[in-house]
Amino acid sequence: MIHFNQVSVVYADARTPALDGVDLTVPEGELCLLVGPSGAGKSTLLGAVSGLVPHFTGGTLHGTVTVDGRDTRTHRPRELADLVGTVGQDPLAHFVTDTVEDELAYGMESLGIAPDTMRRRVEETLDLLGLADLRHRPLSTLSGGQQQRVAIGSVLTPHPKVLVLDEPTSALDPAAAEEVLSVLQRLVHDLGTTVLLAEHRLERVVQYADTVVLLPGRGRPPVIGSPAEVMAVSPVHPPVVGLGRAAGWSPLPLSVRDARRRASELRARLVGEPPASRAAEAAEPVAEPVATVTSLGVLRGTVPALDGVTLGLSRGEVVALMGRNGAGKSTLLRTLVGLHKPTSGRVTVGGVVPHRTPATELTRRVGLVPQDPRDLLYATTVRGECANADVDAGAAPGTCRDLVLRLLPGIDDDVHPRDLSEGQRLVLALAVVLTARPPLLLLDEPTRGLDYAAKARLVTVVRELAEQGHTTVLATHDVELAAELADRVVILADGEVVADGPTADVVTSSPAFAPQVAKVLHPQPWLTVHQVERALGAAS
Repeated sequence: MIHFNQVSVVYADARTPALDGVDLTVPEGELCLLVGPSGAGKSTLLGAVSGLVPHFTGGTLHGTVTVDGRDTRTHRPRELADLVGTVGQDPLAHFVTDTVEDELAYGMESLGIAPDTMRRRVEETLDLLGLADLRHRPLSTLSGGQQQRVAIGSVLTPHPKVLVLDEPTSALDPAAAEEVLSVLQRLVHDLGTTVLLAEHRLERVVQYADTVVLLPGRGRPPVIGSPAEVMAVSPVHPPVVGLGRAAGWSPLPLSVRDARRRASELRARLVGEPPASRAAEAAEPVAEPVATVTSLGVLRGTVPALDGVTLGLSRGEVVALMGRNGAGKSTLLRTLVGLHKPTSGRVTVGGVVPHRTPATELTRRVGLVPQDPRDLLYATTVRGECANADVDAGAAPGTCRDLVLRLLPGIDDDVHPRDLSEGQRLVLALAVVLTARPPLLLLDEPTRGLDYAAKARLVTVVRELAEQGHTTVLATHDVELAAELADRVVILADGEVVADGPTADVVTSSPAFAPQVAKVLHPQPWLTVHQVERALGAAS
């Protein structure tokens, strides 16, 4: 169905090719997973299938890419629209209408599909993706995860032969991600749809893949094989694979079920070796309050987004804010920086009321990295963005650039921020906010687009900030990040706090929010591969 023959892509002024000599065949009715570090060329490879590369992105494509016999060099994206459905990393860039139902129907209208068929497919897709209650909602009022589900649904309704998805579960809560992946499985197994997707959260998807393509980056050739073959050598792998490596299992497990079947001996080895707690790994948070939220209510239009939320944030604390899409996580963060005015209750940050405080004063107390990092980026180069951040924060020249290099080495100083990958843009925005070193740091989906290595570096930076007394709140669906980093987890549902406590207590009590290691080693209280590795090392 999809054939790459010696494909290379070189962008103007780039020092190295984005892709170099790729040979790849994806048969009809297979799910092919692209993995690799941020900036390795995954989005470029996906764009070459849909025709966006090079027709819309620029650059030079060498070699040939054919999809169901059509050469993407001679067929522009609109001439592939009936064949290839594409969802990029940014769902907002995908939308062309105003409401959920209209967006689901638009692609079919463009292809001239009969109205009665359109109506049936819209209803099917609303049910498949859990969007029925949102059908009349304006797209602008949806959460990031809800927007992502609508974007996926809009390319499902025309029933393309090929689906190209760039991080389709990155903004979805665990339950919604499972729903989307089950839909993709049905399309592959029952309808013979060919799915090519890139995803950093491999714990969600690797067990469903037929083929895995590892793009190492830096001009090195791709590694192609079965999931087990590639995961055995891949530098990026899900926690369950890391657990298998630590335990010496062969072949490596790809799913929690595979690992649990082999974990009895490992559980026996870990008896009497309690995991190191977060309190033992880092300094205890100081009781000094940084922010307080009391009986907070917020309306988004006529929709109650928060209702009676009471929360205290202490100095040096790392808090993971979790819950399903639309639960109110982003609204709470935005209220803490004064972007939403409470309709009831009270919010104070550093002794001031955010929505009544001038922005120049508030930024010395709190910084927010939003889901869309472009909201913070306005310079024409990475160098310019970093220089502006240093000036705005009153920091020494080079402070922001040093943070960028530390979080994600290899970003070119002269590249325009819009030409970065989603993960690279996020790192740049994060560095811009961190340059000011605010006492309270708010991160909205901070690992979206980040590979495991970049995520590990983020964990290190946030822990260092906590040791220095900075407080961090992460609104995230990444249960592995919460297990690795957070002292405390707060779960929101329909705008209300339904759980608030130590990470180990909260995440292990909920199958939806439990990390892979906790599921494999249940009922023992292990959360991360690092904890297990330390215990095994101490026992040997």
